Amino acid sequence: MSTIDATTGQSAAPRAATGTQFTLRRGDATAIITSLAAGLRAYDKSGVALVESYRLEEIAPGAAGITLAPFANRIDGGRWELEGHTQQMDITEVDRNNAIHGLLRNTGYHALDVSETHVLLEAVIHPQHGYPFLMRHQVRYCLDADGNLRTAQTLINDSSRKAPFVLGAHPYFTLGDVPAQELTLTVHAATRLVANERMIPTSTQAVAGRFDLRAGRPVRDSLMDTAFTDLVTDHGVARHTLSAPDGRSVSLWHDSSVDYVHVYVTSIFPGRTLAVALEPMTGPANAFNSGQGLRWLAPGERFTMNWGVDSVL
Repeated sequence: MSTIDATTGQSAAPRAATGTQFTLRRGDATAIITSLAAGLRAYDKSGVALVESYRLEEIAPGAAGITLAPFANRIDGGRWELEGHTQQMDITEVDRNNAIHGLLRNTGYHALDVSETHVLLEAVIHPQHGYPFLMRHQVRYCLDADGNLRTAQTLINDSSRKAPFVLGAHPYFTLGDVPAQELTLTVHAATRLVANERMIPTSTQAVAGRFDLRAGRPVRDSLMDTAFTDLVTDHGVARHTLSAPDGRSVSLWHDSSVDYVHVYVTSIFPGRTLAVALEPMTGPANAFNSGQGLRWLAPGERFTMNWGVDSVL
């Protein structure tokens, strides 16, 4: 696929493994959005990279930057019950026997609207194994007047009956050339979800010890793959932050449609000693079975979650 510059509307080589690349620019900020999975491949401001990126010839490592619909994270064994009938999704996390990261990870979105500062993408979720509904997922990325990134994900039910869903996204955050192990992570959440060895939640606990990130903890001491809830909001907005010793910071923000944030601090992201994903989600893993955070859309209805990235540089 070609690269499209939203400034000029011109396409150019080289071809990219993640499809068409939409480059947004505003002031000193630049974001690159992929048609594959409506992903965020790059975002920088004042010359400082704020999300982990990857090469044109690669697909997103560790699901970096992809959007998630109609479910986020995992479904246990890919199975759930609908009106007394067992639904079986394709198993996409083979080593743990789960369905993972929604049904659009390998789908190319098409552009409904493109400008220098924003792009609106859409993909169809066709009725398929384990999900017998016709849905549309729209993702709008925009650089605001300050160069901050704003994202709106909208799910639309084109089916003749109500459909369950969880929306999410999977960005990894960075702060220029500061190694992640030198950053401090702050997540304003009072409760964590305890998961089994297959990453399926089994209970909840009040945060404590290394899982209490409310006052900030060093990333180097925070290896985890954990969902949090009971999020603190200010005027309907929650914010979770990576801070550098020099006072710079980058934050994931989201509105009150997002009740969960999954924190993934990993040592296996390519080329990094540590990498940090902060994943906004309307519901947790296995919501189709637990009902926790699960929402339903009636025919013709739509639902939107809003999130974005801002920074102090």
